Order: sequence, then C-alpha cells, then structure tokens
Amino acid sequence: MNTRRQLRDARRLRSRRIRALLAGGLVLGVGAAATLAAWNDSEFGSGSFTAGTFNIVGATDGATFSQHPTSPGATLSFALPTTAGAMTPGDKVYALFSVKTVTPSMAGTVQLKAASGNASGLGAQLTYTVKTVSTTNGCTAANWASIPVTTGLPSGAALTVGATSTQVLNKDGGNQINYCFEFVMNVGAPTTVQGTSQTATWELAATSTP
Repeated sequence: MNTRRQLRDARRLRSRRIRALLAGGLVLGVGAAATLAAWNDSEFGSGSFTAGTFNIVGATDGATFSQHPTSPGATLSFALPTTAGAMTPGDKVYALFSVKTVTPSMAGTVQLKAASGNASGLGAQLTYTVKTVSTTNGCTAANWASIPVTTGLPSGAALTVGATSTQVLNKDGGNQINYCFEFVMNVGAPTTVQGTSQTATWELAATSTP
C-alpha cells in the first residue's frame, strides 16, 4: 500500500513527464510554424524572335519591278542599230537592267555574275561591258563614253566573265542600281554565225548585310 509520500512522488514524476511532452510539442510546433511562414516568389523573362527578310526585284525598264528568281530570268530589251534588224560585225547594242530591295527588306550588296555557257555559238563572237547609270534613261550610245565603269567588269569582256565589285543596296528599296549593258559583235565575226542566235544569262547575286 502506497504511502502519501510515494503518491506525491508519483504525481510529481507524471507532472514532469507531461511538461516534457508539452515542451517537446512546443518545439515541434515552432518548427512547423517556421516552415509555413516561408514565402515564395519568382520572376520570369521571355523573348520573342523574328527572322528578318531579304529580297530583291529587277526591271528591264527601270520602273516595272518584279521577281525573276530562276534562269533565264527577265529578257533584256536591246536597242538595235537603226539601220539593221539584227546585229552585224562591229554593231553595238545597249540594254538596261535595274535591281533594288523590296519593302520590307534588309540592306545588302549585289554582284553581276555570268553563266559559263554564254560563250557558245554566237556568244563567242560577242563582248560586253557593264556600267552603272544614275538615271534609267541614261543607258544609251550617246551617253556611254561619259559613264565611268564602276562594276569591276573589264571593258570588252567575254560573255562568261563576271564583275569583281559589288554595289550597295539600301534597305526597303531605298535605292536602285541601274546596270547599263553594252554588247559588241566582233568585227571579224565569221559568216558562219549569220542567222544564228544565242541566249546568254547573267545573275545579279545579292547578299544581305547586318
């Protein structure tokens, strides 16, 4: 049978255990409260990317521009000698071809290139020179001598020779390059080329610039 002292000691022991449990519970409670009180926030950034465009068009009259992306392309309009319906040895003919960028388009450069097949047949009896003119009506025999050569093409080149220089094309059709072609039939062209014809092709190769 328990004495009063033993009963008091037992109650004290239980009280300490309860306080210990409560204290442990308080510690756990504080830890949970700290986790719940953590705030989260984020910032995000994004970018949209769009590729630019680069496109050129050409015109044989300096005004009516359209695309000619594949060979043989636009047909040059030649001014034949007034005394002949076709070329004869020593004759010279002139033709205009203009290029520019479209709107919208990036800026770029353009270079005249010649096809390797241009010198076959009648083409072997022709030479050419290309200059640039400031106005579309300037590509004439009367103006030819006063026009400087700016294309890097040698004067009197074979039809297979291209230009070594490039011309600048401004963005959004800001300028146009007017190429003036002069073609000359060799004075010593043989009679075997009489009545023959030749289709020669040139490429205006354009490259965009940043």
